[in-house]
Amino acid sequence: METLEELDDFVANGHKVYLPHLSVECVVFGYENKQLKVLLIKFLNLGWGVPGGYIKRNEGLTLAASRILTERTTLENIFLKQFYIFGDSAHRNSDERREYWDRLSEGNWLAARTMSIGFYALIDCAEAIIKQDIIAEDYKWVDVNEIPNDLLMDHNEIIEKALLALRNQIFHEPIGYNLLPEKFTLPEIQALYETILNKTFDRRNFSNKLLSMGIIVKLDEKRNIGQHRSPYLYRFHQDNYLNALSEGIVHAL
Repeated sequence: METLEELDDFVANGHKVYLPHLSVECVVFGYENKQLKVLLIKFLNLGWGVPGGYIKRNEGLTLAASRILTERTTLENIFLKQFYIFGDSAHRNSDERREYWDRLSEGNWLAARTMSIGFYALIDCAEAIIKQDIIAEDYKWVDVNEIPNDLLMDHNEIIEKALLALRNQIFHEPIGYNLLPEKFTLPEIQALYETILNKTFDRRNFSNKLLSMGIIVKLDEKRNIGQHRSPYLYRFHQDNYLNALSEGIVHAL
C-alpha cells in the first residue's frame, strides 16, 4: 500500500478481499559474512516484526506467502517452507489489540483474533531490494543471535520456531543451495552449515563426504583471496544434491 487512501480502504474494506481470521508470517533468512540473518520490518505505529500479510479469498497459502515476499523484496521464485501455525499467543486475542482497531472503527475486521501460518524463506540478502511503504517504514537485517526480545505480538516466538525448523530440515531441504552463491569455496559451504547449526565439523571429513557423494562439483576456477591463497571454487550438482536430500544421505554429515 503506497498511499494513505489505500491504507484507509484496506482497514475499512479489506475483509471483502482477504480472509479476516487468517494471515501468513514470513521469517526471511539470509546469509552474509558468515552470519545467518533475519529480515525485520518496522511497522507503522506497531514496532518491529517479520514480514507478513493477509490471504486473499481465492488464494492458496503458499501463493499468498510468495506474493507477500515478492512485493516486499522484489524477488521471485523464493524458496518457502511452511513450518508452524500460530494462534495460542495472548497477543492475538488481547483487549489492547481489539481496542486499537476499534478506535478506528467499531467492530473492525482487523480486531478479530487471527491465526497465522508460519513460513520461512531463504534469499540472497544482496539481491533483495526491500520495498518500504506507508505500512513498512523501515527495515534491517539482524543476526539471529542478536534478535531484539521486544518484537511485536508473538514474532519472537515465530523466529525461534523458524530457526528450529531450519536447523531440523537443513539435511532434508536445499538450504545450502538457496543460501550460497552459485560458486563457492569449501570453507564457505562448511561455514554456512556450522553457522546455521551452531556446531563445528572436521574440515577434511566434511569436504570429503560432500565430494564422495557427488553433492558438489569442483570447478576449474580459483578465487584469489590473497598472496598464495587461491582456493578452488565449487558448485552444487543439483540433481545429486536433491537426490541425497530425498534419501536422507546428507544427514550423515
